Amino acid sequence: MDFSLLLSSYATVWSNPEVLLMTFIGALGGVLLGAIPGMTATMGVALLIPFSFGMDLIPSIGLLLGIYCGGMYGGSISAILIHAPGTPAAAATLLDGYPMCKKGQAGKALSVAMFSSFCGGVIGALVMTFLSPLVADMAMNFGPGEMFMLAVFGLSVIVAISGKSVAKGLISAFFGMLLCTVGLDPTNGIPRFITTKQTGLLDGFQFIPTLIGLFAVSEVIAGVERIIRGEEHEQKSNEKITNVLPDWKTIKKIWPNILSGGLIGTFIGAIPGAGGDIAVFVSYGASKSASKHPELYGTGIPNGVAATESANNGCSGGAMIPLLSLGVPGDSVTAILLGAFIMKGITPGPMMYVTELPTVYRVFAALMLANLCMLVVGCLGVRFFAKIVSVEKKMLYPIILVISLLGAFSINKNAFDVGVCVAFGIIGWLMNKYEFPLSPILLALILGPMCEKNFVRYMNIQRGNFFAITTSPIAMVFATVAILVIVYSVYNQSKINKRAAANAAQEKA
Repeated sequence: MDFSLLLSSYATVWSNPEVLLMTFIGALGGVLLGAIPGMTATMGVALLIPFSFGMDLIPSIGLLLGIYCGGMYGGSISAILIHAPGTPAAAATLLDGYPMCKKGQAGKALSVAMFSSFCGGVIGALVMTFLSPLVADMAMNFGPGEMFMLAVFGLSVIVAISGKSVAKGLISAFFGMLLCTVGLDPTNGIPRFITTKQTGLLDGFQFIPTLIGLFAVSEVIAGVERIIRGEEHEQKSNEKITNVLPDWKTIKKIWPNILSGGLIGTFIGAIPGAGGDIAVFVSYGASKSASKHPELYGTGIPNGVAATESANNGCSGGAMIPLLSLGVPGDSVTAILLGAFIMKGITPGPMMYVTELPTVYRVFAALMLANLCMLVVGCLGVRFFAKIVSVEKKMLYPIILVISLLGAFSINKNAFDVGVCVAFGIIGWLMNKYEFPLSPILLALILGPMCEKNFVRYMNIQRGNFFAITTSPIAMVFATVAILVIVYSVYNQSKINKRAAANAAQEKA
């Protein structure tokens, strides 16, 4: 590590007005795009990459990284305020963010999300700066068997996020896994549960329309039902936002969640094929399992928001590690960034650290700057975003519905996806009425294809000998941790249920 070159690279990047302006514009655009359900960070980077054609490398990378980091935080805004994750990586944020909003703490939830996103991004950037070759070597040891066990480990978190009833959580997860089997078989292309006329389902249920339907549309239907019954009360927030950043007391409470979430996000982000949508659920489950009061998770506490938001922005630095070190993109956004590098005449990979070391260090500085710009944009917007919850519900619900349906349509410009969104809105509404958790469905939709694809690949490589996986230390670590997570989560939930039953009995007495 050449520290003098690193410092000079930071000075060069942070003193360049063009880089500062482009990165800030990227962060602003990323936050606004991320806050719209369906407009992912990937879509934002893809939309704006043509504007970078005439720029030098570092300003263009600053613009794209700004969108990346801003989009990660922006997704939490709609998740917290309207129960509709703007991006898949914000799906776990609503578990505690939306309950905080309903308790009149929208501003606090937004500030915690913003601060945690910034800290997680800084953690990812620091790990990328100082440990990228080491982490990249570890990530490249992941073959199909290790990826399958990583997916199994991710699925074990379902028990931790199932709420009051583990059985209902498992039923929801099983339903989600069934949905993953619809469409063409990923290995041999055989249609499953569809006919040749059902072309809209050839690729299965699209993730974004399903996500928007389950959370946003279902909330609109429930809200309209409450209005019809006269049960909807207008939420006038009396919260006074004096500080746009969390107070010191809150920071002391959430810093372990931020640290663990940032590290989990960085590590999972560095694994090609994984991403923020997996990292957030793993981080949330780990945070809940390690807590002295796991029963508070899901009721609206800052710790849950901090655990997820630090993880999704930690992924931004993690995903850059295999891109720069090995020339292998960590996720869909870095795949687009790979094209941007090649377009500028630079090929990422091991030789980049030899022939283009100043450029590597400037990318490190640009990522850190992107996180700082995201923090500035968030600070400027917190008070404005928090006022959304004071809008009259009769006006807010139609706006949410229109934005949600447009978000579902924007993915493939396909009316069929709008129908899927509405259908899953009705399913989500019914499941909420009967207290079936929706998050396990989402996690199963994320991890199901990854689990199936890597299992088939592994079995083909090993010629049907599944138990050969016991020779992989990484796979066995994930298997062991998955079992421990399941056992501990079931034990924790049983304690919570017993305590709740005892309290209910005392109240009756």
